Amino acid sequence: MLKISSQLVLLLPLALGIGIAMSVQTALNTQLRDYLDSPLQAAFFSFLIGTIVLGVFVMFQDAEKPSISQLFEIPWFLWLGGFLGVYAISLSIYTAPKLGFLTLSGLIIFGQIAMSMLLDHFGWLGTDKVPVNWQRLIGALMIFIGVIFTFQR
Repeated sequence: MLKISSQLVLLLPLALGIGIAMSVQTALNTQLRDYLDSPLQAAFFSFLIGTIVLGVFVMFQDAEKPSISQLFEIPWFLWLGGFLGVYAISLSIYTAPKLGFLTLSGLIIFGQIAMSMLLDHFGWLGTDKVPVNWQRLIGALMIFIGVIFTFQR
């Protein structure tokens, strides 16, 4: 049974907002591509603006800033998140006009769910182990079937 807490009531709309923001971001970046004639250039300028905004936020936050030596102590594979961001943004800009936003979003969500189940089940990348059960499999299958229905444009 799902326990509804005040924290959950706050987190649910914030998480929903991520999905909304990602769809709007893809639509904006796809239009930006039309002006720049390249999904990579559109992704670059999108990341550039995002980096500037994050830089301002980091400058004003209270957390202690890492030293250069601390940055070099971080395991190399933890920096792959930036590469994965480039992959996600660049290919969403490229594929959105071809697949449509609904199908693209459905495929992204199914990919996240499938990988999340693997991460949870095996405890990969430092996650807690949460075994896959029949309810999770049925939920993922239902989403996949829903994505198939979106293929018809």
